Amino acid sequence: MTITAGIDVGSTYTKAVIINDGREILGQRMRPTGFKLEEASRGTFDGALDDAGLSADDVEYLIATGSGRHQVAFKDVHVTDLTASARGAAFLFPGTRTVLDVGGQTMKASRLDETAKVKSFRLNDKCAAGTGAFLEKTARYMGFTTKEIGPLMATSKESVPISGVCAVFAESEVINHLSLGTPPSDIMQGAIESLVGRSVQLIKRVKAQPEFTLIGGILRFDTMADAVREQLKAEVNVPEPEMVQFVAALGAAILGQIRLRKLRQQPVVPTGGAR
Repeated sequence: MTITAGIDVGSTYTKAVIINDGREILGQRMRPTGFKLEEASRGTFDGALDDAGLSADDVEYLIATGSGRHQVAFKDVHVTDLTASARGAAFLFPGTRTVLDVGGQTMKASRLDETAKVKSFRLNDKCAAGTGAFLEKTARYMGFTTKEIGPLMATSKESVPISGVCAVFAESEVINHLSLGTPPSDIMQGAIESLVGRSVQLIKRVKAQPEFTLIGGILRFDTMADAVREQLKAEVNVPEPEMVQFVAALGAAILGQIRLRKLRQQPVVPTGGAR
């Protein structure tokens, strides 16, 4: 049995997935990234090994991805998170042609070909108003935790517009709505619809094609996927809640299987002269 691993060192969380050559998930783990990226990657990997009941020696190939991929000293190679996410999304949903990844600090849209290779992509990493961090900051400002965002939005009767083009202006709108007595649930609904509007613009810029697959931590909230469906007028794929944040790590582990198979197929070149 061939075992490979993928580690996704994101700006907010670090995720690790370990799979076998049947592409079955043997172990997975997630923890906050923090400022010590090497420590986060090692700790997350060790946790996934514990989950799988394996040791580091059992893993034959490891690929790192994410913004902190260069800090994973024990990797074999690294790939971009766009590449890894494409592979993971296409594994979970083979018909995927467009991927939207809404993370804590960035939002990315990419268009794939039939082999799960990225043909076009766009990033929105210039301002927090276009990322999950804005939703989390809005919730904290109103006295709610991240875990309470979903239940809070479920009680919304109507959304209020949050049109600020950057986090600073958007936050001012939130403060103004609170001063007018607007229910926090309606403010959160407005914030997520603002985020969805930006995501749909990004999708259109890559000349998106169905099927659409949505990944990233914000997709833990059903409201996000529902709003994207409504604006795109199309069905979207969303991984199960326990997998939605692990797609890039899973894709990296799958790429490890592919890379290892290719290495084993290469002919051995003899060294030294003839005897």
